[in-house]
Amino acid sequence: MAIARAACPAARGGDTASPMLAPLHTVRLRPTMLSDLDDVIEIENDAANLPFITPWERTQHEGAVRFPDFRHFIVEAGPGFERAGFVILQGCRSPHRSVELKRIVLQAKGQGLGRACVRLLKQMAFRDLHAHRFWLDVKTLNTRAQALYASEGFVEEGRLRESVRVSIDGVDGYDSLILMSMLDREYAARVAMGLEVPA
Repeated sequence: MAIARAACPAARGGDTASPMLAPLHTVRLRPTMLSDLDDVIEIENDAANLPFITPWERTQHEGAVRFPDFRHFIVEAGPGFERAGFVILQGCRSPHRSVELKRIVLQAKGQGLGRACVRLLKQMAFRDLHAHRFWLDVKTLNTRAQALYASEGFVEEGRLRESVRVSIDGVDGYDSLILMSMLDREYAARVAMGLEVPA
């Protein structure tokens, strides 16, 4: 698979505040290799990321690397294309053309990298995978991600109430998941307005 790249022009505002294009980032996605999985698991289990995701076992990541319905990528960014995180798409062979952004985990926060990745993944979902619907779920406590997805055109569809167990500062409880999606016609309208990564 070819390496996907995106260079996003400068934005007005920060990572989540503006629907304009994100700060300058050169980002590329390369297919994850089995030899990358130690780093993937380390990033996933970082204390800064754990509250917002449900970590996978190594065998689950191995399956996502191998199984054609998934796309598992290492995010590389910056002048030297250093490893910056990973992303997973699921439903890439769905007969319903419904592709899920299963996971996006990044090391750097607040630098516009999340927005650049989301734009690149939207392009991949709609242009390359011919998705009709691109969707995700996000925990209600992850307000930063919610703001990013909303500003990037994702529409809230509903909530799965108290559907995931969480433990924060030693306190166990439940959080809800917010379902969000974008349709191909909505993406096309954003492209026409210059709000997406150029083809």
